[in-house]
Amino acid sequence: MTRRTVVTGLGVVAPTGLGIEEYWAATLAGRNALGRVTRFDPTPYPSRLAGEISGFDAAGHLPGRLLPQTDRMTRLALVAADWAFADAGLVPADLPDYDVGVITASHSGGFEFGQNELRALWSKGGQHVSAYQSFAWFYAVNSGQISIRGGLRGPSSVVVSDQAGGLDALAQARRQVRKGTPAVISGAVDASICPWGWVAQLTSGRLSTGDDPHDAYLPFDERAAGHVPGEGGALLVLEAEEHARARGARVYGEIAGHAATVDPHPDSDRAPTLQHAVELALSDAGAAPDDIDVVFADAAAVPSLDRAEAEAITKVFGVRGVPVTAPKTGTGRLYSGAAPLDVAAALLALRDAVIPPTVGSVASPEYDLDLVTSPRPAPLRTALVLARGQGGFNSALVVRATGPTPSGRRT
Repeated sequence: MTRRTVVTGLGVVAPTGLGIEEYWAATLAGRNALGRVTRFDPTPYPSRLAGEISGFDAAGHLPGRLLPQTDRMTRLALVAADWAFADAGLVPADLPDYDVGVITASHSGGFEFGQNELRALWSKGGQHVSAYQSFAWFYAVNSGQISIRGGLRGPSSVVVSDQAGGLDALAQARRQVRKGTPAVISGAVDASICPWGWVAQLTSGRLSTGDDPHDAYLPFDERAAGHVPGEGGALLVLEAEEHARARGARVYGEIAGHAATVDPHPDSDRAPTLQHAVELALSDAGAAPDDIDVVFADAAAVPSLDRAEAEAITKVFGVRGVPVTAPKTGTGRLYSGAAPLDVAAALLALRDAVIPPTVGSVASPEYDLDLVTSPRPAPLRTALVLARGQGGFNSALVVRATGPTPSGRRT
C-alpha cells in the first residue's frame, strides 16, 4: 500500500510576514507589501518595485560563524527550516541516522553573495574573494546548509525548474517518503534583489514597470502588465502519515497528488500542457474536478500567460466553476519560493475554512474566472496549487485535509 504523505510543519518567510501567523493574518487582511526597492538604488532600471522582507535580523537567529559564509537567501532558508521543524515538533537529532532528508528548489542561487565577491575581485584582487564563494552562490546551497545545520543524512537534492520548482521539490520529497524515508523538509526560499539578480530577472521581459505598488501586479486583470518580483518562500516538513500519527503530530493536510509537464516549443502547433498537468495531478490524487474547492493560481500577470492559465482552469473546472485566488499579489512572485508559500497558504485555508484574497486585481470578463478578491469563508477540503516556470515548466499539486472539515466530514 502506498504511504500517505502529510505536512506537519510550516516555516514561512515572506514580505508580508515572518512566521506562520504573521504571514497568514496579513494575507487574509489583503496587505500589499510591494514597494520601491530599498536593497539597492533601482533608479537606473525600468522596474523599480519588489516585495522585500523587512525586519529580518539573521544575527538574531543564526550563529555568527554562519553569517560570513551565507547569502541572504540561505539565511532566510535556514531560519525557515528551524521554524518548520519547531512547528512540526520534530527534532531531527532524536531520529535515527538517515531518517530525515532535505529537498529544496532554487531559481537563481545566492546572487547577492556572488555579486559582492565579484565586486571584491574587480576592485581589490583575487586574494580578497571569500573562499565561501565556492558554494554560497550555488543553487544547491540551501539543501546543503540545512542538511549540515540539522544533521540531516537522509535523501538530499535540489530541483531547478524556475517557478515550478517549488512544487516539483515537494513532489520529490513525497516520492522519498513513499520510498521509506520517515520525514523530509522541502520547499524553497529565493532572494535575489540585488543589481546582478535584477538584471537577470529583467531579461525575462515579464517584470512590471509600474511605479504604483497597488496596480503594478494585477493578474487576470485588463491592466495586467507583468509581475513584481519578491523574496522569501516556505519550507514544509513532510512525513509518512503513520510516522506523524505515531508521535502525535498535528497534521495540516496531505500532499495528495502531483504532476509536471513541459510545454512544446512556442513555434510548434501543439497546445500548452498546463491543463494536462492539472488532469494528471487530479488523477494522482484520486480526485474529480468537483472535489477541488479552490485553485491557487500561478498568476503571471502577462496577458498571454494569464489567458493560457485561465483556459486550462475553465476547461477542467468549467466557467467560473471553482474559486481562484492568487495571494502572491501581495508579496510579489518569489520565484521558486512562491509555490511552496501558496501550498502553506492552501493548508492554512483548509485549517481555517477561508479562501485568502487576490490583492488589487479585478477579474477581466474574458477569463471567465471566479477570482476571489476578498476573504471568502467556505468549507474547504481539497485545494489545487499551480506553478509555471519560464521555458515551459508546469507543475500542479493537490493538497487535502486529513481531519474533520468545517462541514463535519472526515477525509
